[in-house]
Amino acid sequence: MKPVSDASPILIVDDDAGLLLSIKATLLSADLPEPDVVSDSRLVMDMFRQNPYRIVILDLVMPHINGMELLEKIRAEFPNTVCLIVTATDEVSTAIQAIKLGASDYLVKPIDGENLVTIVQRSLERYNIRQDVERFASNRSFSNLTHPEAFQGIVAEDESMSLVFHQIEAVAPTDYSVIVTGESGTGKELMARMIHKMSRRASAPFIAVNMAAFTKTLFEDDFFGHAKGAYTHAVADKKGFFEEAHGGTLFLDEISELDMSLQGKLLRVLQEKEFYRLGSTSSRQIDVRILAATNRDILEEVKQERFRADLFYRLSMYTIRIPPLRERKKDILPLARHFMEMYGKSMPERIEAIAPDLEQKLLNYPFPGNIRELENMMASALLLEKSRTLTADSLPGLNTSGSGGAGDVQGLLTLDELEKQHILRVLQETGGNRIKAARILGINTATVYRKIEKYKISDKFLK
Repeated sequence: MKPVSDASPILIVDDDAGLLLSIKATLLSADLPEPDVVSDSRLVMDMFRQNPYRIVILDLVMPHINGMELLEKIRAEFPNTVCLIVTATDEVSTAIQAIKLGASDYLVKPIDGENLVTIVQRSLERYNIRQDVERFASNRSFSNLTHPEAFQGIVAEDESMSLVFHQIEAVAPTDYSVIVTGESGTGKELMARMIHKMSRRASAPFIAVNMAAFTKTLFEDDFFGHAKGAYTHAVADKKGFFEEAHGGTLFLDEISELDMSLQGKLLRVLQEKEFYRLGSTSSRQIDVRILAATNRDILEEVKQERFRADLFYRLSMYTIRIPPLRERKKDILPLARHFMEMYGKSMPERIEAIAPDLEQKLLNYPFPGNIRELENMMASALLLEKSRTLTADSLPGLNTSGSGGAGDVQGLLTLDELEKQHILRVLQETGGNRIKAARILGINTATVYRKIEKYKISDKFLK
């Protein structure tokens, strides 16, 4: 088939002419732009070069050039295009392979018309948001924010954070589910709260939940609630997190820590937008926006089959990465002064400044624990300082392994080595207490155990 219009933002590729016409009719009936359609996969790249499409819907099984091969070609030459795949079976392995090649979502045959329209509408919005954000990416500045007043409570002067703010401004007015990524202690929950604050749901609840804390037995009761008499100690009806967040935002922190068996239960609620309280036969509808956060590489988790690909697709309509503090050098001293003022209010004598040598050490420190580590560091230093100026003597354990000049690279450690040393030092200071160590490091206890296993930290090193 020939393309209908060179100006169309959507291209559908399938060797089944009947399916092409059906998809086209469904999109037109929903007042979406008229798509171009093509049944010969060999023509697709030339069509793209004439009209770089915003969205392409690709069947996986086609003669000549199959969908996966075509997906790889399109992503390589037209990386901004949103690619949707059509598969005959809802198999995790297929979704994982598509994710690896850059697909944004997938449809399963027979295609549900309502789901098709929703995904295409969402994909057009996603493309537009990306374009809006990219306009600011090359010239990062806080000056061209639309609502700078919304961010006044956040300490941020480094230009890398201006991109994050622009992304928040772009995605907040939508109902997109968003994954916020970043190392522990970078402020992922704070950014999630900003998205909620700037959304149409701002007057409704914001419920934050740490997913690492849930076992199989607790999950359903805490998320879905229970009816009176559901079990022995259920003496009254109980609302779960979904009901508590109804009309607002549910923030799922450390989403990648959720057990695989529970990921399916979460996915079903997100897909169906309804759930059952334990002990009840009545379904309950929900209107909740989902924001999630993880300090892991969630794409890698999907590829290693530790996180469900279908759940990833539902959560990752948009992704915001929060840079670590070592990539935000201009924020280190403003944050240090902010914490000095915040914790200094309770001190008998006010500390008024940070000594230049301490400033330099802070700037050279890699902060594996990020902002949380800096906050804990400043709070501890204020307790030890005897003068009105905060000095390096107040932070005797400050790791200055990165204090050399730009050309002094001998003896510098990798980030993994720095992290291992820092975690080991905190564990030694806490006598091996994992819970206290997690609190100081600003991470959850499960992550502490995982780091101990990763770095092979034996108890004999903690004595």
